[in-house]
Amino acid sequence: MNRVLLTGRLTRDPELRTTAGGKAVAQFSVASHEYVGGKEKPEFHNVVAWDRLAETCGRYLGKGQQVAIEGRLQTRTWDDEAGKRHWKTEIVAASVEMLSGRRRKDYRAETAAQALEAQAQANGVEADASEPIADDSGFSVAAGEDEDDEEDELLEEAAAA
Repeated sequence: MNRVLLTGRLTRDPELRTTAGGKAVAQFSVASHEYVGGKEKPEFHNVVAWDRLAETCGRYLGKGQQVAIEGRLQTRTWDDEAGKRHWKTEIVAASVEMLSGRRRKDYRAETAAQALEAQAQANGVEADASEPIADDSGFSVAAGEDEDDEEDELLEEAAAA
């Protein structure tokens, strides 16, 4: 039986790509810890998710988030241009459970952006991603702004609208 159960934290944001055949694939790394002789020993695991699970991982997972993964081990081999053989063992995820919830900031930003876009469409204005979107309250949200305190207040106002 080839079955892996793993709990750990993401060491980086998932890298979401699409294969030439149109399948979504997400790759990320998870760190788990073992305590040996009173000392913490980290272990790093490469994880691959496919199709809809890959899209979900790419959208909702982020560095530092705690996850539980169920899947199987897979070892791939390939030869590089110099003829040297390489081996890579990874976990192919069958399910991923988010233990620390969604990334709060991303979820709130996404919700606020959707609310502002809906408001602009209701007013007959076509939203342009490169231009700030303003509303009647006198504030605007531009792509790429990253001011935490002001942003939190603005997002709450936009979500309430």
